[in-house]
Order: sequence, then structure tokens, then C-alpha cells
Amino acid sequence: MSEIDTLGPPAGRSEAFALPPGCAEGFVQTNGVQLHYVAAGSGPLVLLLHGFPEFWYSWRYQLPALATRFRVVAPDLRGYNLSDKPRSGYDVTTLTDDISGLVTALGEQRAHVVGHDWGGALAWALAIRNPDRVERLAILNAPHPALMLRELRRPRQLRRSLYIGLFQLRGMAERAIERDDYAVVRRTLRGADRARAFLAESDIQRYVAAIARPGALSAALAYYRQLPHPSSLRAISPLRVITAPTLVLWGEQDPYLGPQLLDGLDDWVRDLSVRRFAAAGHWLNQQEPERVNAELLAFLTGDQMP
Repeated sequence: MSEIDTLGPPAGRSEAFALPPGCAEGFVQTNGVQLHYVAAGSGPLVLLLHGFPEFWYSWRYQLPALATRFRVVAPDLRGYNLSDKPRSGYDVTTLTDDISGLVTALGEQRAHVVGHDWGGALAWALAIRNPDRVERLAILNAPHPALMLRELRRPRQLRRSLYIGLFQLRGMAERAIERDDYAVVRRTLRGADRARAFLAESDIQRYVAAIARPGALSAALAYYRQLPHPSSLRAISPLRVITAPTLVLWGEQDPYLGPQLLDGLDDWVRDLSVRRFAAAGHWLNQQEPERVNAELLAFLTGDQMP
């Protein structure tokens, strides 16, 4: 472990649950903010980037599995959970600079980068903006920006993305999500697992507790609020072809992101593998952890599965 891992338990830690086996936590300074992280293992660096409305905990099944071969670090992204929540810095440029700086702060020049949802969007952006930082890229249910722009011009994806419009309403969106003890968050997560096959009530409560921290919800919504700004497109211009070996894992039952977002992806990624999960939805890494772990291990070690 590097010297940042000697920080000990984070000040103000209030998570009353055990970390996954073999994991430790700490803080690291990057790009002017302090990020909380959970880490395990040793070897080549793997970053696990979570989505909305999550935090490092969404990778609880991947951390111990990948730590058998790698040094795995799952940060709370800027604004989430125990990481700093500044008033600004939620644009694509700053967020990808956070990740690039995290690689440096962890004592490395390059890393394998794995991202889901918003974490996947930032992983795509990092591979476009800072290709020298990315050794291998793995994406779980997060569209390449060029294909998302294409599909938002079509009614089927536009309907799936209407919630982004609600998120633009400052104050109103926060009040709607906070109402009745974050009932919207609870319904969204429970609706993804009505059979209670992969999300216990205690898991949902942990997500609610994280997004309910002071400033966390507005910070998380700020990711969406910067999307309409021209600066978001400038941040990833030109949309260069990604040269890092790339694996995309896609749950085809995703209610927010249709599988058509995979069509034409090989035009933007030189070395691409796609694995489709016909029965899985948006929360793929939690719904099918064993298969996801096997796919990630095979890809990141270079032992690609047939």
C-alpha cells in the first residue's frame, strides 16, 4: 500500500457496517478535493467508478474478487458520500481531472478503469481526454457520448431519459427526491429488484443514507445539470477513437438506457468486446456479480473469455 493508505479511519466516519473482506478505507487529495475511497489487494491499479445515486458500496462484490489479482480502489466520486462536496466542479472536465489526479495520487501513471452509469460516462470521457491514463477500459451500462447524442434525437431513448429534465429544476428536484424519506430513491432501487434477489433493505438504506448527507443530493444532481452546457461537448472534443482495449458489459433490461446504444460502438472503439446480459438490468454489477467478476478478471488479466 502507498502512504495514503496509512491515513486510518476517516474522520467523521459514520458508516455502521463492515467493509468487504480484505478492504481498507481512507482519503486522498486530488484536483483540489478530498475523496474517500475503499481499497483492497495489490498489483496493477484498477479504479471502480460508481454511478447515481450510489457510492463505493455498489462495488462491494467486485472489490474482493478483483483484489485477488489487482490493487482495486473504489472512490466516492466528488460530491458523494464521504467525499468533499464543493459548490462547483461537476463539469466533465473537472470530474475527469479528479480521476486523472487520483491515478497520480495513488502513485501510478496509468490504471485499468471500470465504470458504471455516471462512473462509466466519466470513464469514457477519461479515455477520450486522457488516453495515456487508461490501460484497459471496462464499461457497465453507460453509453459512449457520441451514441448517446445520436439516440437522444430518437423518441425511444428520449422517453427513457425524461428524468434528466426533472433534474434540471433546482430546488424542485431536490424536494421531490427528498420527500417521504427519499421515497423516490427507495422505489427506484426496489423496483429494480422486486424479487429481493440482490438488494436487501439494508443495502437500500445505505444508498439513502449516503445521498442524504448534507450537500450530497445537490452535488449528484449537478452532474446532470452541467450536461446541457456547451462546455460538456467541448470537454470531449474531438471525439477521438479510443485505442485502449475496451470491454462493455450491458444489461439489456435497463429501463434508462436502451441496447440500441451499443449499435455502431465499434466505430468509436478500436479494440472492443461486448457482453450482453439478457436478463439483467441497469444495476448489472450487483445483479449478476459472479458473471461480472469473471468477465472483468478475464479482461483485465488479458485472459479474455470466449
